[in-house]
Amino acid sequence: MSKDYPNDLRYTNDHEWVRINGKIATVGITAYAVEQLGDITLIDLPKEGEKFARGAQLATVESVKAVSDIYAPVSGSVVKVNVPVGDSPEMLNEDCYDEGWIVELEMSNPSEVDQLMTSAQYEKELSDNAH
Repeated sequence: MSKDYPNDLRYTNDHEWVRINGKIATVGITAYAVEQLGDITLIDLPKEGEKFARGAQLATVESVKAVSDIYAPVSGSVVKVNVPVGDSPEMLNEDCYDEGWIVELEMSNPSEVDQLMTSAQYEKELSDNAH
């Protein structure tokens, strides 16, 4: 079960990804999460300026199968929300790594990135947990 998980991203156990650019962390959900959810019908996004601690609930996605929380992979404040995804949540299904990002956070503690998994570690985590 080989998936494509970009090497330039970091990953969480909860299937979020992070793209780091200086102090800005762009956050989304992985192809694995999208596959598990099925067709995504709604996403509840945070507001710009909101602050989140690492592990706090950042957003909620609803799909034909389930409602799932998205957690902040790093601490920070929301500097940008992907409004088009809010209007067209199917973008997550179509392109979860580029067009389908969820928010940009300005990290308050950039060293937290070191606690996230590389793509190789994430793929190993998925294969170890596949029953």
